[in-house]
Amino acid sequence: MTKGLLVDVTKCFNCGTCMIACKDEHYENTYLPYTKDQPELGHFWMRVNLVERGSFPKVKVASVPTPCMHCDEAPCIKAAKGGAIYKRPDGIVIIDPFKSVGQKDIVTSCPYGVIYWNDKLNIPQKCTLCAHRVDAGKQPKCVLSCPSMAITFGEFETLMNTPGAEPLHPEYGAKPRVYYIGLPKTFIAGKVLDSKGECLVDADVSAKDTAAAKVVASVKSDYLGDFWLEGLDAKKTYEVAISAAGKTKTVSVSLDKDTDLGDIQL
Repeated sequence: MTKGLLVDVTKCFNCGTCMIACKDEHYENTYLPYTKDQPELGHFWMRVNLVERGSFPKVKVASVPTPCMHCDEAPCIKAAKGGAIYKRPDGIVIIDPFKSVGQKDIVTSCPYGVIYWNDKLNIPQKCTLCAHRVDAGKQPKCVLSCPSMAITFGEFETLMNTPGAEPLHPEYGAKPRVYYIGLPKTFIAGKVLDSKGECLVDADVSAKDTAAAKVVASVKSDYLGDFWLEGLDAKKTYEVAISAAGKTKTVSVSLDKDTDLGDIQL
């Protein structure tokens, strides 16, 4: 059975523990034949990327842990010479620390930007999914250390079929073995006010995909009258309907980016 990771973005609060745990595991530690030691600075084999969306005052920030994707169609394997990168039978992609010497082009071959150059050792390096720990029947260090249990290690076929799971940047065509739940997508936000200009709580708000004639998101306004319609696809037109106390207002939105409709008075 092949291995992979499932990352739940909704559980990650950017504590950085996974990054520190990775550094603790690999700094000044060599685990041959998989990797030589990670340098103290400049390498983030597990990196948490902050994704900012929207504009003031409607702003969202998501934390997206990003290790090597251990792709089935890995561009780095194609770019490597002399078998310097290989995929293990369990799906883990390894950069050979001896065959890869001097092959700096491997760094730029990764569309996810998760391969780093070690100047001292003259080799490219990245996450090994803690292959040395996996061989010993243990969890990768980032998985073991995550306080919110946002990262799961297991059989890839099971993880990828988790409801809501999807790959990061499938358009790269690399077929990654790291899947995500709750990846940040485009949103429509706004504030609902009553006829007196007061915040309207529990107004029904929905977004209908105009082309598909299907409601794809629905929420209620919160105690400040705010609403967030999340998980929408850009480059589509949506009909946003706001209803409360027998009144309804409809707004058409051609969604190119995160959109704040501002104050909507019923």
